[in-house]
Amino acid sequence: MKHAIVWIDQKEARIFEVGGEKTGGEVVHSPGPHIHRHANEADLRVRNHPDDEARFFGEVALALRDHGQVLLVGPSMTKLHFFKFVQKHDHPLGARIVGIESADHPSDAQLVAHLRHYFHESPARRAV
Repeated sequence: MKHAIVWIDQKEARIFEVGGEKTGGEVVHSPGPHIHRHANEADLRVRNHPDDEARFFGEVALALRDHGQVLLVGPSMTKLHFFKFVQKHDHPLGARIVGIESADHPSDAQLVAHLRHYFHESPARRAV
């Protein structure tokens, strides 16, 4: 089974997997902010729709359904909010999250290298 690392913030989740010699990646984008117009047109406010975060987290969880152990990383509280969402809505995935770490904005290559190091994977090692 493939291990995965998820770098997540409020805008996107970058998911990378390693299984044997193969490495793959995917990006899940968060819905953009909505503009709420009130009776007073001068009073425009930009807010997220109340369901946006749950929908975003649900899509990320779905993208992780075929992975083994998962490492969550990210620069803000979003990784913790995602973890709480998973604990409440997707118990099997919650059991496969083995670590949560802070990480600013690493490159894709840095994420893959960290994933390989964390799970002691090497390009020559085959997944069992």
